[in-house]
Amino acid sequence: MRFRAAGVEDAHQVALLHADSWRRHYRGAYADSFLDGDVVTERDAVWAGRLAASGGSATVLAEEGGELLGFVHVDFDRDPGWGSLVDNLHVHHGRQGGGIGRELMVRAARAVVDEAGSDAMYLWVLEQNVAAQGFYQAIGGVNVEKAAVPPPSGDPTRLNGTPSCLRMVWPDASRLMSDR
Repeated sequence: MRFRAAGVEDAHQVALLHADSWRRHYRGAYADSFLDGDVVTERDAVWAGRLAASGGSATVLAEEGGELLGFVHVDFDRDPGWGSLVDNLHVHHGRQGGGIGRELMVRAARAVVDEAGSDAMYLWVLEQNVAAQGFYQAIGGVNVEKAAVPPPSGDPTRLNGTPSCLRMVWPDASRLMSDR
């Protein structure tokens, strides 16, 4: 397995994995009509824009034999109090539980320590995604608050009701790197 920085040419593969992950884990929070419909098109547009932007973020891919197994995206210094936002962490469903997610989080932490103004890092996880919460807690994340899930691309029709998410924080990302 190898890890590398994502480029613009990776946008569609990242979007496909992201959409698949949402379809598997976001049912109930996101509208079925969105998940079964235009989610790949929406994620294509998001990832093309993110990966074309310069500076202020990092996206790391995990690959094996040319296949994308997972990715993490972090926006540096997104919040003055909480630090850098791990905006996405997704691992191919058939490879979850094998250490890829942990290694991607370590690489996100390293990017935060190297590039951000603060070593603090956080993410949002769906309240219904108990398995992901357990993973984040196992690698040192602490749940500090609950909030409403923001709608994908700002479109509230893409949500199913008013789902909640939890803010998980790592006040010092370097600790995640040392807990390997």
